[in-house]
Amino acid sequence: MKLTALAAYLDSMLETDRGGDACPNGLQVEGRDTVSKVATGVSACLELFERAERAEADAVLVHHGIFWKGADPTLTGVQYRRVKSLLDSGLSLLAYHLPLDRHPELGNNALAARALGLDDLAPFGFFEGEAIGFRGRYSEPIAATEFFDRCRIVFDQEPMVLDSGPRRVETAGIVSGGAQRALGEAIDLGLDAFITGEISEWVQNLARESETHYVAAGHYATERLGIRALGVHIAEHFGIETEFIDVPNPV
Repeated sequence: MKLTALAAYLDSMLETDRGGDACPNGLQVEGRDTVSKVATGVSACLELFERAERAEADAVLVHHGIFWKGADPTLTGVQYRRVKSLLDSGLSLLAYHLPLDRHPELGNNALAARALGLDDLAPFGFFEGEAIGFRGRYSEPIAATEFFDRCRIVFDQEPMVLDSGPRRVETAGIVSGGAQRALGEAIDLGLDAFITGEISEWVQNLARESETHYVAAGHYATERLGIRALGVHIAEHFGIETEFIDVPNPV
C-alpha cells in the first residue's frame, strides 16, 4: 500500500489532532512510497532500524519516535546516525505517542486494564485536558498479592511494588510510561492501586501516607502492548506483513 495512505489511516484512527504532546505524531521520516512490510517497536533506536532493514521492512512504526520538543534539532552525533540509517535503507519512520497511550481499543492502558481483569473502565490520568489512561474496578476485590502477580504476568517483567494500600484491591488506575504525577489523581479518586512505568524518590512517602499501592512495571514494559496490537491491526486491516521487533529495556 502507499505510505501516505498508511500514515493517513493511522493519523485518523489514533486522532493525532486531539490534545498536546511532547513530539510530532505521524510520519517523522519519509522513505519508500510503497509499504509491503512494517516493523513495529516501542522505541526508535539504531538497533531497531538495523534489524528492521534485515527483516526487509519498508517502514518502522514506533511509540517513541526520534524527534521531541525541546531536544537539540541539529542532525549530529547519535541523531545523525539514526536518520542516516533510515535514509540509507529507505525506511520510513512513523511514531504515535500519547495517541497510542489513550486509544480505547488498541492503546497501552486500555489493553493493560482489560488484561488485568478490570471492569467499568473510565478515563483517567489527564494531560492537557485529555485522559491518557484508564481506571476500573473488580466486581469482587482481589488480594493485593494476586494483583501484583497479575501485573508481573501482563507486563512480563518483575515490577517494583510499594505495598502500601489495602489488603484487597477493588479499584485501580493505570497510565503507562513515566506518569508518576498521576498518583495524585489516583489518590484524589480514592483508588486502591496505581500502575505506571517508572517511580521517583518522592513517590514512596506519598503512596505510604495515602495508603495507596504503587506499581512501577517498567516504562518499556507498560508500552509494549499497544504497539504490538497496532501491528496486528494493520496486518488484519490491510493484509500487509508486520513484525514486532523487541529491543528489551529494563527501565
